[in-house]
Amino acid sequence: MATLYEFTARDLDGNDVGLDRWRGQVVLVVNVASQCGFTPQYSGLDDLFQSYKDRGFAVLGFPCNQFGHQEPGDEQAIRQFCETQYGIGFPLFAKIDVNGADAHPLYRWLKEQKPGLLGTEAIKWNFTKFLVGRDGQVIKRYAPTDTPASLRGDIEAALDAPIPD
Repeated sequence: MATLYEFTARDLDGNDVGLDRWRGQVVLVVNVASQCGFTPQYSGLDDLFQSYKDRGFAVLGFPCNQFGHQEPGDEQAIRQFCETQYGIGFPLFAKIDVNGADAHPLYRWLKEQKPGLLGTEAIKWNFTKFLVGRDGQVIKRYAPTDTPASLRGDIEAALDAPIPD
């Protein structure tokens, strides 16, 4: 069975990063955008990251321009926006597609693991979130309207779960 750790993604500097770097951690994967009504969730996502990173938690942000062209900038513009507007401490990756023929393999896998409402796999909007356990398997999918703070209970439960062998 596939896990998060089998995927690679390009970071904002253009380097390929193996997601096995987060092996054994609880990870929240989020498609993000700088000009979205949900963009203020960056603050809440960073609060989660700062609160739980010492317990083995990470947030991985994947900018996406597929919804209303709300992430029009290049990687440098994305980095500058996130650093100056929100002081983001969690990793951000290069822009990707989350739907369609060019969807990143990570997102194809995430959507297969946890389809959305009515069994549809498509990501509906920016700031859809996937919680991945220490075993690299998807625990739960959250809608863009689910605030980062509302995920705390699930994150704590995942952090408290036994670490897999």
